[in-house]
Amino acid sequence: MTETPSNKFIAFVAIVATPFALGAFLLAWAPAQQFSETDPKKDGYVQPRSISDLVDKTQASTVTVFCEPDKKGFIQGTAWALDLPNGVEEDFPTTLITNHHVIERCIGLDGKLTVALPYKKKVATQIVKWDKVNDLAVLATKLELDPLELSTYEPWPGYWVMALGSADGFEGSVAFGSVLNSTDYELLLTTNISHGNSGGPLVDNEGKVVGVVSWRSKTEQYNGAMSLNAFCAEILECDGKFYWKRDN
Repeated sequence: MTETPSNKFIAFVAIVATPFALGAFLLAWAPAQQFSETDPKKDGYVQPRSISDLVDKTQASTVTVFCEPDKKGFIQGTAWALDLPNGVEEDFPTTLITNHHVIERCIGLDGKLTVALPYKKKVATQIVKWDKVNDLAVLATKLELDPLELSTYEPWPGYWVMALGSADGFEGSVAFGSVLNSTDYELLLTTNISHGNSGGPLVDNEGKVVGVVSWRSKTEQYNGAMSLNAFCAEILECDGKFYWKRDN
């Protein structure tokens, strides 16, 4: 069979077009393949594979705290569930972590402290113990929640983090950012923090807690959280001075 000029042209177009199509495929495929090979468990700098799944999981373990010491008003903050004995598990099965300054005015007052899932009914809660120096407190509540896990990896500058809480009274709020730097007991963050976030969990890209949201700067563009190392003073029984093991 004799090839006509038109057949030769079609063959030429097909030969030329194929490499271009292959190149376009590789360009589209490469970023997706690169992301699929980047495991958040091994790389704290990348965002989670599914942010929506991570939000749903961690929000279900995070509550709003209401400290109402008198009729003049109330203090609102955030707390999160942790698998930790509280001494009153029979009536208050869930242990919560929050900031000391969130519950300080309710210490010694019965029936003045409650917690609630976002926009749900308030549930009775007790204060178990606190650490004023490191601004931490342990609560026990009748509300049954799945506990969050503590991260075994110390977050480094640049690590992806998410803060959960009741930002300015908007319950169930989330904010994303990264770790700027850290000291032995504090983490500096780019994450937006507002009144009401105090006591909320700061989680990594696996949804594991790396710190407790504690303060915000009024003059600088960073905010702060207490790291898990601060838990070793009063909250947790640690083998050494720090929760995260040090080489020195």
